[in-house]
Amino acid sequence: MLLPLALVLAASPQDPGIDRAVVQLTPAITAIRHRIHQNPELGNQEFETARLVAGYLRDLGLEVDTGVAHTGVVAILRGGRPGPVVAIRADMDALPVTEDTPYAFRSTKRGTYLGQEVGLSHACGHDVHTAVQLGVASILAGMRRDLPGTVKFIFQPAEEGAPPGEEGGAELMVREGVLDHPRPAAIFGLHTKASLDVGIVGYTPGPALAAVDRFRIVIHGRGAHGAAPQLSIDPIVTAAQTILALQTIRSRNLSPLEPSVVTVGLVRGGTRFNIIPDDVELMGTVRTYSAATRATVEQRMREILAGITASAGATFDFEYFHQTPPTVNDTALARRTVPTIARAVGVANARRIDPWMAGEDFAYFADIIPGFYFMLGVQRPGTVSGDHHTSTFMADDAAIPVGMRVMANVVVDYLKGR
Repeated sequence: MLLPLALVLAASPQDPGIDRAVVQLTPAITAIRHRIHQNPELGNQEFETARLVAGYLRDLGLEVDTGVAHTGVVAILRGGRPGPVVAIRADMDALPVTEDTPYAFRSTKRGTYLGQEVGLSHACGHDVHTAVQLGVASILAGMRRDLPGTVKFIFQPAEEGAPPGEEGGAELMVREGVLDHPRPAAIFGLHTKASLDVGIVGYTPGPALAAVDRFRIVIHGRGAHGAAPQLSIDPIVTAAQTILALQTIRSRNLSPLEPSVVTVGLVRGGTRFNIIPDDVELMGTVRTYSAATRATVEQRMREILAGITASAGATFDFEYFHQTPPTVNDTALARRTVPTIARAVGVANARRIDPWMAGEDFAYFADIIPGFYFMLGVQRPGTVSGDHHTSTFMADDAAIPVGMRVMANVVVDYLKGR
């Protein structure tokens, strides 16, 4: 849904100084994006990225704190005039995905994830997020004498999750006091969106990204020779029945108008084609927007498992982990911010979009202070990018100046009370 034109025209005109700074900074910030992209680091291991970020911010004259939530960086820019405190956040971590793109700056790095050697890449655009936020810091640092208020820049590690056995991400940053001293009145963030062309910005007032839960199921049966299944309690057949039955939660236990996803993403069991194993492991994810739906899904999963395993003579272990709450954009902050976005990219390019079932730990910030999280189009027009978290995900460099322009205007308008 497009904004009413009158709403946009009623907003104050765009700051030409921001536009000039964006043009001037784009080559350098794009080069930084390429450097980060070619040197991806997994969650809680963003050592080189954090050093680059901290050094850049110190050169701008900001107050910089490092080692926050392991490898996070927080910087404070104090304007020359009194005003509110606002925060903006970018995430820095990469994924265990081997990149397969035509980019000259594509990643060839490899690392270790869950004990296996894997390719590493910024397959979700966090390199763009970090570069854009450094660009915004440069723009605002150049305006600091006339800036009314304070800006807190949060560069977050481990948005994709901390390594097993470790804590990290936004939740740990909040526990370590990242929203204190000074406390922001609001927080903003952006995320690349592969399905949106460069120049388009998407926004969703209210619920915008889903809660993320994770589950692990182990079905215990009794092994046997594949030629004598009558001697077994077959955990593979039981697992297959369970996988299909779990889909009835979405189709038969929940309202068709209530967003939800139940996905089994891993099935592991057996060692040989003619051996029925003792156990089968299932792992997957649940995505929801309401606490009631979340509780219903977990309860029905237990009931389905109990019924199917009992009928087969099997037993089961079930672990359900609440990982990330839903990201809910503050509606009052959205009403205030959307006209700024429309001014920055044009009314036709500021688009209200449907909620996304992906998860985002920006939610931990937005649960405490008003937050607004929007989507930056990164697909070059006329091309097709792979989806997020895939080897063919591509974020075009042309999105970087768009992101800088939008976020800088959002912050300045907020500080000036527009």
